[in-house]
Amino acid sequence: MRGEASVLHADLDAFYASVEQRDAPELRGRPVIVGGGVVLAASYEAKARGVRTAMGGRQAHDLCPDAVVVPPRMDAYSEASKEVFAIFRDTTPLVEGISIDEAFLEVGGLRRIAGTPEQIAVRLRERVRAEVGLPISVGIARTKFLAKVASAVSKPDGLLVVEPDREEAFLLPLPVERLWGVGAVTAEKLHRLGIRTVGQLAELESDATERLLGKATGAHLHALARLRDPRPVDTTRRRGSIGSQRALGSRPRSPEELDVILTQIVDRLARRLRDRDRVCRTVVLRLRFGDFTRATRSHTVGPPTDRTAVLLAVARALLDGAQPLISERGITLIGISFSKLDRGDSVQPELPIDWDEGARLDAVLDAVHDRFGAASVARAAQLGRDPGVSAPVLPEHE
Repeated sequence: MRGEASVLHADLDAFYASVEQRDAPELRGRPVIVGGGVVLAASYEAKARGVRTAMGGRQAHDLCPDAVVVPPRMDAYSEASKEVFAIFRDTTPLVEGISIDEAFLEVGGLRRIAGTPEQIAVRLRERVRAEVGLPISVGIARTKFLAKVASAVSKPDGLLVVEPDREEAFLLPLPVERLWGVGAVTAEKLHRLGIRTVGQLAELESDATERLLGKATGAHLHALARLRDPRPVDTTRRRGSIGSQRALGSRPRSPEELDVILTQIVDRLARRLRDRDRVCRTVVLRLRFGDFTRATRSHTVGPPTDRTAVLLAVARALLDGAQPLISERGITLIGISFSKLDRGDSVQPELPIDWDEGARLDAVLDAVHDRFGAASVARAAQLGRDPGVSAPVLPEHE
């Protein structure tokens, strides 16, 4: 048994250019190039004309003279990346970021609560589109390498599952350029030897591949061509924040509805802090308005905490302060993140009696949620209310 196809590779499509098209509706459907002297990114409309990343600006103009060239806005790309990664981490705690616009996610073991890996990927793509406004392609496979190849093959804005029994049929006919680590120089060397597909490379013995390409490169590529990639999703990099957000649609929301949604988000994030034995120092509120503008508010608490009541009080105060903007512009998305995380045992509580009472309540609720599910206990304010779109509740673990 080869195991389940449970590794997701999620990759935002033409990331910088897609952010520009999202924020400027008049650019949608048109060829867009980010960067002047050198192409930093190109929309799929520009790619169809031959424009590629790292190409010189003059060559790009010759290929696509009607392209709209825009300067890069790194702050906008960084903010979009944070929002997407918040969705990744709301999907599963096992996330390995590769770059600003792509990550691996391990979703094995979530079938009972969240469905199959494909169902999880479908929801993830829907959330990224609804909450961040960007297209994302996802590949699903047993290994990281195959998942990455699958996402590349599925582009643009696609989803592709490679089940274990179809791995060879999927990979071997592909060009060698699809192998992770084959650049232009290596590809040219292989082509000169008549090796153009992954299957042709896989037919060689490992010693022959190492003689042709060098020991390290040859061994690496030969292993991939023969479907060997033992690397797990690596989550050892410690995160400095956790967060979650909800898309609200375009209809007006009352303060009471917003409070219910805010409470749900804070409840879940606080539980994630406690599950990981973490405390946080800063609460950040992120809002997106009906006119596509955004706002961020934050507050740093005195002693770092993981107590739901304390964090909810701070989040409510931030939301109350933003009510004038919400009333004026409408609201389409609300997000909360906890940042400046530290270990739970690194902070000595200042008020042990009060904190013990809060800790006792939180511990009881966490135990009920663990045994009977996240929906088993709700706050009285949530009864009879439909707060809108919410993400599935998934198990959290380090």
